[in-house]
Amino acid sequence: MLTKHKIIEDINLLKEKLLEEKKQNKKIVFTNGCFDLIHQGHIILLQKAKSEGDLLVVAINSDDSIKKLKGKNRPIFPEYERAEILASFWMVDFVTIFNEETPYKIISGLKPDVLVKGGDWKIAEVVGRDIVETNGGRVVIIPQVESSSTSEIIDKIKNQ
Repeated sequence: MLTKHKIIEDINLLKEKLLEEKKQNKKIVFTNGCFDLIHQGHIILLQKAKSEGDLLVVAINSDDSIKKLKGKNRPIFPEYERAEILASFWMVDFVTIFNEETPYKIISGLKPDVLVKGGDWKIAEVVGRDIVETNGGRVVIIPQVESSSTSEIIDKIKNQ
């Protein structure tokens, strides 16, 4: 699949594609995040997320959303570059971008079978957990890789 066909900004179009896949009994896995500077922790998360089902959807925070969450100096890479990088990975089937502070609206629309988050989250705190579990799905927490934080990497670079 070409990278540009993996990036779908129109949530309704993505929802249609995923409904077709679900009709073929494909299990949809969803994860989200900033994915600003890709590091080992991201790769492990994506690989393990993919192993939880058939299709992996990655929703990334828009530039505006990241600025609200992380401050005016972030993101390092603009949303379309981050989307292209993620779409180039074998384990990622679709990438979408959201403007809200949380992916609740997207999760509500897509209703994935599995919702994956990194080990810095507790299941009770996972946004969209209620939607996924109400629809018979499950939430999976992938243990965090030590020293794999974009903020830590940026701090390390600044201090050298």
